[in-house]
Amino acid sequence: MRRELRYGATALRKRSTLKLALWSIPDILPTAVYGVAVAHATDNFLAGRAWQGIAWLGGLIAAACLGAAGSHQVYGRLGHLVEPLRDDLVRRVVGGALRTGDDAAVARLNRQVEIVRDTFAGLVLVIRNFVVTLLGVVVGLLSLAPLVALFVVPPFLLGFALSLAVLGMAADRVRASLQADEELATAAGMVFGGVRDVAATGAEEFAQKLVGRPIEAQAAAERSLAKVAALRTLCFAVGGWAPLLILLAAGPWLVGRGISTGTLLGGLTYVLIGLQPALNTVMSALGDSGLRYVITLGRILDSAAPVPAPRPVTEVNGYQLRLRGLTFAYGPSADPVLEDLDLTIAEGEHLAVVGPSGIGKSTLAGLVCGMLAPTSGRVLLGGVPPSEVPVERLAETRVLIPQEAYVFSGPLMENLTYLLPDATISEVQEAVDAVGAARLVERLGGFGARVRPQELSAGERQLIALARAYLSPASLVVLDEATCFLDPEAERRAEEAFAARGGTLIVIAHRISSALRARRILVLDGNKAAIGNHPTLLRKSPLYRELLGHWQPDAQQLRGQQLGGQQLGGQQLGRDQIQPAS
Repeated sequence: MRRELRYGATALRKRSTLKLALWSIPDILPTAVYGVAVAHATDNFLAGRAWQGIAWLGGLIAAACLGAAGSHQVYGRLGHLVEPLRDDLVRRVVGGALRTGDDAAVARLNRQVEIVRDTFAGLVLVIRNFVVTLLGVVVGLLSLAPLVALFVVPPFLLGFALSLAVLGMAADRVRASLQADEELATAAGMVFGGVRDVAATGAEEFAQKLVGRPIEAQAAAERSLAKVAALRTLCFAVGGWAPLLILLAAGPWLVGRGISTGTLLGGLTYVLIGLQPALNTVMSALGDSGLRYVITLGRILDSAAPVPAPRPVTEVNGYQLRLRGLTFAYGPSADPVLEDLDLTIAEGEHLAVVGPSGIGKSTLAGLVCGMLAPTSGRVLLGGVPPSEVPVERLAETRVLIPQEAYVFSGPLMENLTYLLPDATISEVQEAVDAVGAARLVERLGGFGARVRPQELSAGERQLIALARAYLSPASLVVLDEATCFLDPEAERRAEEAFAARGGTLIVIAHRISSALRARRILVLDGNKAAIGNHPTLLRKSPLYRELLGHWQPDAQQLRGQQLGGQQLGGQQLGRDQIQPAS
């Protein structure tokens, strides 16, 4: 079916191209006629035959009307070439984004695809007009006086050939300009997005340096393009002005060889009205829009190309999690969010991750679950990088519940069981009871009730997602502030249910109580990290003590959970304190 659709699209493009070429033929006529008409009209006026001169000018007007009709049809056929190209590019970009999880695909879809579409349409018209003009001028000059054509056509073709030679030099400079433009947009977006934080922290000088480097790179790229523009001007002088000067200089000689004044004026008309504008337009289009079109299209196609399938993994050896030299940064010029982190999470362990907002806790969750690829270092789940585990097998190994829980419109049972479609009613009921969602199920009208996400509170959506994760076959559960919209008691019940469920539990902590329930606590502090149980971190982590002060837990609850933490982790203080290299 896909092959048939592709063949049909190709056939449609060929038919549209043929029709556009055929409707361009009438447009050649006025281009070929106007020099001849000017020549004969001038000679007739000079000879006193005014009505014959007017007749030639009337014929020129008639030819122009015929050409206008052809041009009208050309514009109508242009859409049949341009829109299929845009549709094909959108399919490629979306397909590539789904395969790679590329966030930049949105920029390519909204900006670069439209650039390619609009530029392609402009290039088709420019090249078509150039070919029509060149053919019309050559035909007109040969019919008028082949000797005049000999003085005009060769220097014109030489200038055009030189302009094509300059394109090779310009391509690299346009590519550098596009890259500088993207880097500048990225840096400016980061600074503008955090302008309030920049002002609040007095980081204006840092922000200025952050944006200053890409601005300088962009300026240098534009200066290089300006030099190429100067070379294009020289090429235009050869192809556009040299024929005119040669024809004027050779005018007396041509008149002596029997060329009339009108014929000489007709040749000059072909140069001034036909060749010069056509050469200028095609050089500008190919040297600017054309190069941007080719380079931008290449970037889209490269990013949308199928990526090699991950090495098939026949077996994942358990679900132990190991991080080795893990480093991640959002972009090549960005500071690392995580840097050189080494950590082992044994099967069945309960780990809490704490740290200030924006420090990289959710990034760590994404790396652990295979949603993000490390900048350097490795993440091993069961001895295998998550990116090399087939999607189906990965879904059976780990489950991630983010802060904004996903619930879709449809039956409640399907919302609860889509990670385990063959679950029995008793298994679903057990999961619902364990995480404390029974009252919600009852309020909605039972498992057969239809869920409308917009009618649920954020906490209710989290309860449904928690029950779904509890029911899933995954041995590794990552809760990324997945209980932040629940009250402390509901949060306690859900986390204790997952701790008793079996398997490994990683909790991105929203409250201190979540951290105190864990066997170990990972404190993220910029490019450093500390790990241990509660008493250990109280002694050795200033950031943990600061976070503890901000949380201000209930004193009685804190004392009880400290005792539990000491019983669980007190024997491992020596090896639990890890300080990765920065």
